[in-house]
Formats: sequence, C-alpha cells, structure tokens
Amino acid sequence: MKKSVLYIVLFTGFFVSCTTHTYEDITGDPVVIEDDVTYTANVKSIIDANCVNCHAPGQTASFRLLTNYTEVVSAMQNTNMLDRIQRQNGESGLMPANGRMSQNNIDIILQWNEDGLQ
Repeated sequence: MKKSVLYIVLFTGFFVSCTTHTYEDITGDPVVIEDDVTYTANVKSIIDANCVNCHAPGQTASFRLLTNYTEVVSAMQNTNMLDRIQRQNGESGLMPANGRMSQNNIDIILQWNEDGLQ
C-alpha cells in the first residue's frame, strides 16, 4: 500500500513538472536592439541557422530559396512567412519544420519587418 502511494506521488510530481519551454525561452532575456533591425546585422544569421538547411539549392524546400537578402525579402512580402514562423510546435505549417525558433529570433524578424526590411 505504501509503495503504491509513493509511486502515485512520484509520477504525479513528474508529470506536473514537465514543460515544453526551450532553454532559450527559460534563460534568455529578450534581445533589445536600439537601432533599426537590418538583414545583414541581425537577420541573416537567424535565417542561415534556421532556414537555409532546407531553403537552399538542391535541398528539400529549394522552391523557396532563402539564401540572400532579395530572396528573404521576397518571402517576407509574398508568402505567409511571418505567420509560419510564429506558429507553435505541433501546428501544421510551422517553420522551421524541425521546431519553433526561439521567441527572441522571431521578435527580431518581426521587428525587421516593422523597420522596413532594410
């Protein structure tokens, strides 16, 4: 009887303590960029790290290249890129397909759009 109660308490504690936050979401402070966000200074490294592995020539999503400024701006203006990067893990159409970027990276891309895609 005592073992059963102990197991129930342990399993309950285990399931209650589980979360789906990423390390960056837990520990990362929001990135504050005082000047306008630019592609070269702020966005290119995010796109390279999260998108180019699929959105490059010869890759699975080569129909929508994201390898340079012109291609990324075109995707921002002519597709639902902003919507897709803001979807939650498990939602259909989330980009990147292997899991949601950190909120900091999403916020930088959103700010870049608001600042005029420079």
